Amino acid sequence: MPEPLTFVDDVRLPDFGLGLTNIAERATREASELTPDDYARGRKRLTRMIAEVRPAAVAFVGGTAYRQFFGPSASPGPGAKPERIGNAAVFVVPNPSGRNAAYPGFQDKLTWYRRLKRWSDRVESAGVRSTL
Repeated sequence: MPEPLTFVDDVRLPDFGLGLTNIAERATREASELTPDDYARGRKRLTRMIAEVRPAAVAFVGGTAYRQFFGPSASPGPGAKPERIGNAAVFVVPNPSGRNAAYPGFQDKLTWYRRLKRWSDRVESAGVRSTL
């Protein structure tokens, strides 16, 4: 990326080969307000979207979203995951929310986002288009 981006630049992310979405479309104050039906609809929607876009990689922000997509037995913690969605590799980063007590410091969370960047560069250099 040529320059740092802010929330105002979200609409420009596809220009950089990036995309963002949520597992659940319904806005809530916290994830605990989402229902099993919200997550089921979200899994179906994301699966269709990923099949259509065909990204090389998919990054989940937070273990909750990742486990809601793959199930409670999904491997814990951040980092590259063994699962795939279609042909897309999977990575999990900590949720930057202040409510995420597992990674209390900004620098601890930033470390994982930097690892995601290095990992996605490797995925992309393997010759596949990368959309996170």
